[in-house]
Amino acid sequence: MSYRIAADAVLLLHLAFILFVMLGGLLVLKWPRLAWLHLPAVVWGATVEFLHLVCPLTPLENRLRLAAGGQGYSGGFIEHYLMPVIYPAGLTPGIQLWLGAVVLLINLVPYCLLARRSMMRR
Repeated sequence: MSYRIAADAVLLLHLAFILFVMLGGLLVLKWPRLAWLHLPAVVWGATVEFLHLVCPLTPLENRLRLAAGGQGYSGGFIEHYLMPVIYPAGLTPGIQLWLGAVVLLINLVPYCLLARRSMMRR
């Protein structure tokens, strides 16, 4: 049971990281110092997509699920609702390139706004 809870926690952490990569630029507008955490996260997220890498959280989660008895993803809120968001069906290398570009474009807007605000203060 503890391995399953750990696997679910890793899945939630994975989702939180994805959300931070995608939407963290909005937080940076409010707290500019957060950029020191957000920019490396964006670089990592885009790199994973562009180079078709596997995030280290994925094998960790899979190992924990196997240690829990190999129950897989059958049943439960987390497996049913969050798994398709993090691991979409039909993910191809071409789609991954688009996802990497989307990550960069989404975050370009808040950082441009932040840079503009910074220049206007000078």
